[in-house]
Amino acid sequence: MKEYLKDLMENDKEFQEIINPLITNETVLQMKNFRQHYETTCFDHCYTVAYHCYLICKKYNLDYKSATRAAMLHDLFLYDWRKRQPNRKGLHAFTHGKTACKNACKLFVLNEKEKDMIIKHMWPVTIEFPKSLEGFILTFVDKYCATSESFEVLKSRLFMKKAFRYAYVFLSLIIIRF
Repeated sequence: MKEYLKDLMENDKEFQEIINPLITNETVLQMKNFRQHYETTCFDHCYTVAYHCYLICKKYNLDYKSATRAAMLHDLFLYDWRKRQPNRKGLHAFTHGKTACKNACKLFVLNEKEKDMIIKHMWPVTIEFPKSLEGFILTFVDKYCATSESFEVLKSRLFMKKAFRYAYVFLSLIIIRF
């Protein structure tokens, strides 16, 4: 997680009031033990998604409290999704929304909007549309954050490759010569 964003989240008192009951829960804290997108933990991913949903929904006078809560819990599945799970039927992308909702309902009282947002956050992979505008915002923010987290790691890995560095120097010399 980028430091400037972490500072913004930690210093936003209203955001912290909404999210603290969730992020202090022992089960939710277990999300730190699972990688989501390369180097990003499931917890950090959800925390970042929650903050972006909070900001967007608050700006447009939507239900930012439900959006924040649902975003923090949208990936509460507590397993390494890269490994086959013997008790899971179907692919992770299609099933983890329902698993996360089921896990979240065991820990917290969720309203219907929050449940719908968690279950349907993988649209369009899952066919059913979110019922609320907040649900669509969560869906798109989740995709944005996942792409950003993945791109940062892939970009750093690409620039670390020796062959790429040598090719870059070689091409630079050719361009300078002409």
